[in-house]
Amino acid sequence: MAANEILQEPALDTLHLHRIFNAPRELVWQAWTTPALLMRWHGPKDFTAPVCHVDLRKGGITHLCMRSPEGQDFWSKGTYREIDAPHRMVVTDSFSDEQGNIISAANLGMGHDWPLELLVTLTFEEKDGKTHFHLQHEGLPTGEMLDLCRAGWIESLDKLENLLQQLQ
Repeated sequence: MAANEILQEPALDTLHLHRIFNAPRELVWQAWTTPALLMRWHGPKDFTAPVCHVDLRKGGITHLCMRSPEGQDFWSKGTYREIDAPHRMVVTDSFSDEQGNIISAANLGMGHDWPLELLVTLTFEEKDGKTHFHLQHEGLPTGEMLDLCRAGWIESLDKLENLLQQLQ
């Protein structure tokens, strides 16, 4: 590296999504924390979630597989930093392999500007029998990756909304 070379950090951003679910907060919380329910909705349209482990406690681990329609597996792993049931949870978010080892997004063809660890904060507020839900996903690369992540979360939340209707 030259003496005066400046290394530019990748630009990172935070995604915010808000949704009002026509379901009680407790049910929405269960859909986020019960593996059998999480597997029924997590992932963009046409993706499945065939494997999900949840150890819902501070310091506990979540490990999930999202499978694309083409059969490619995208494993993720997170550590719960905060659990305030059924109001709020904060969990790290990283790509991983099937064994739970953290891997670079570049291994999945997603570019080198994706951080090894992101942070997801979820809040659940009940008003008049409905759940006001907020998702904050911190540390995402800007540009196309942020747009793809936003679209994926929106499709996931659409699937969650459909599941909640089925469960009531």
